[in-house]
Order: sequence, then structure tokens, then C-alpha cells
Amino acid sequence: MIYGDCEIKSFEVGKGQWHARIQRVDQRPVVIDGMSFPTLDIGFAWSDPDAAIADARRLIDRFPQRFATIVPSAEALS
Repeated sequence: MIYGDCEIKSFEVGKGQWHARIQRVDQRPVVIDGMSFPTLDIGFAWSDPDAAIADARRLIDRFPQRFATIVPSAEALS
């Protein structure tokens, strides 16, 4: 599913243990404390894929500066 500037995919690790993977749609890395990640796997195991995706959406909403595409203003380019 596409959510904002991110693609979220759920995947199962073990029977009934669902996680989510977040990747930016533009394929740029997510930068956290100066470290870049091409994808982020959300480590909490949920009992169904929809719950894993909902958790990933909450994470994106909580830290929008990490997941948003930042477009420099015209002034910054001058």
C-alpha cells in the first residue's frame, strides 16, 4: 500500500507473526540520526497483516520528517 511518500508491505516471519516494511516511493533512503536505510522493517510482531500496516502508518505519522520527500525551496537553490 502507498501511504504518503512511502510504500508499506506486510510480511510474515513465523506462523502468524506479521511485520511491516517501509520504503520511500522515490527509492531514496530513510535517514535516522545520520544513518541511511533503504528500507525499514518494523520489528513488532502482529497477529495479522492489517495490524502490521496500521503500526507502520502510525510510525510514519509520528516521524514525518524522516519519511517525507523534502523539496528545497527556490530560495535555498539561489
